[in-house]
Amino acid sequence: MARYPAEMQKALESLTRLPGIGPRSAQRIIFHLLRKPLPETESLSRSLVDLKSKIKFCSICGNLTTASPCPICRDERRDHRLICVVEDPKDVIALEEPGKFRGVYHVLMGKIVPLDGFGPEDIRIKELIGRVKKTHPREIIIATSSDVDGETTALYLHRALKSTGFDMNISRIAAGIPVGSALDFIDPTTLMKALEGRRPF
Repeated sequence: MARYPAEMQKALESLTRLPGIGPRSAQRIIFHLLRKPLPETESLSRSLVDLKSKIKFCSICGNLTTASPCPICRDERRDHRLICVVEDPKDVIALEEPGKFRGVYHVLMGKIVPLDGFGPEDIRIKELIGRVKKTHPREIIIATSSDVDGETTALYLHRALKSTGFDMNISRIAAGIPVGSALDFIDPTTLMKALEGRRPF
């Protein structure tokens, strides 16, 4: 049976290991790259190497950065006693876009998904508790998504934060976020209304 050249087959197999890319999508990408001039392909290759070698996680909040701590955590003008807990780095970008939130963030790098075997130990909850014990924030805003897994994560976080015994407000992002929606799909105005309308947990 005819097969693609070994180099092409290897590239196809590498692409199909990426999330959301099946065999047909991988083929389209490969043929697209083969039609492009070599410098364009080399530029893509370099950007991917730079991505892996230069992007790291902030040692404080877990957000993506080229230097740790990240610019938000280094910013002394922000309220470091107001921590907004989000699922992913893209949520930080969504919340920063309106330019009105002046606290800092804690990125969980996921949420609790029991059906997929993804538990509390698989996200950055331990780091959040350690941060709370060290900095004694005045308020934690839980801004996980409003789907079932996001709500499960929020409830777990609430219990874990309460168990620290520290006197702090724990609020939940509220009005304006449709049930089942992820933060990065919400427009900036609605997102800021949700932050401003947060409710005590």
